[in-house]
Amino acid sequence: MLKQPAPISRDPLAIGEVPAPSPGPGELVLRVAACGVCRTDLQLAEGDLPARRLPVIPGHQVVGSVVAVGAGVTGWREGDRAGIAWLGGTCGACSHCLAGRENLCVDARFTGWDRDGGFAEAVSVRADFALRIPERFTDVAAAPLLCGGVIGYRSLKVSGIRPGGRLGLYGFGASATLTIQVAVHRGCEVFVCTRSKEEQSRALALGAAWAGGYDDRPPALLDAAITFAPSGDVVVAALKALDRGGSVAINAIHLDRVPEFSYQHLWWERQLRSVANFTRADAAEFLGLAAEIPVRTELETWPLHDANRSLRGLARGEVRGAAVLTI
Repeated sequence: MLKQPAPISRDPLAIGEVPAPSPGPGELVLRVAACGVCRTDLQLAEGDLPARRLPVIPGHQVVGSVVAVGAGVTGWREGDRAGIAWLGGTCGACSHCLAGRENLCVDARFTGWDRDGGFAEAVSVRADFALRIPERFTDVAAAPLLCGGVIGYRSLKVSGIRPGGRLGLYGFGASATLTIQVAVHRGCEVFVCTRSKEEQSRALALGAAWAGGYDDRPPALLDAAITFAPSGDVVVAALKALDRGGSVAINAIHLDRVPEFSYQHLWWERQLRSVANFTRADAAEFLGLAAEIPVRTELETWPLHDANRSLRGLARGEVRGAAVLTI
């Protein structure tokens, strides 16, 4: 659990005993089998993402089995496998929810931020926000799909890229390795910019047409780009690579800054768009598509008590693919 944010070098997460969760009305309790480790967990642990409550248990890429069902729940029973993602609840009544944009809900609740998450042996979830996990994925393989995969899929939609279009991916961590597989499946020509030579090689192996560094200009103008690195400099680099009418989708909940740039890079109806969370419809669409493709997950597993070590590896860029805690 996180009692007080601190640099990850100081091990801000602590092992502790808390009362076992019990399901309230409309809730499930899962026994956790696996939980993915996300950069958002790192940003919460270090305080870049301000805590909404303390102490809190992080983790929002949770796969487990239902061990208790609350009053009024239908469609779930004990023993079912379920997933929990970042979006933990919405009001269902605001203008955004009523317009089918629950990702923008003014009263949304988030797993591992407002509600205790999956860096634990058990966790509760609103039953209407629990996700069905395709049978073809193991618990460990499914966990990274529930944030990096779903938010990457949402980013593709926000970017406006069309099948066969030229897409730039800036940064090539866990989310981008899943996103590229969907883009290639749709016939897109994908250009990847990342600092790591190893990640450049991995991008080419996953079907990228070209891979280079952040300072390199892709060999063709882009119809759309998605930035995964939490750096404003990278956003500007992506904007400079766009064709007229193109769009940059910023896949980040926290960005260090957006530096000053010439209006010429934005002119000709280019767009900058942020990606804020996702909807349950996004999650269901992506999980079905991931099973159909099928999406491959490259990951490292860590025991729960090594959560701090996994976050340190993530901070240093040492994680190959996605990190997953096994419980």
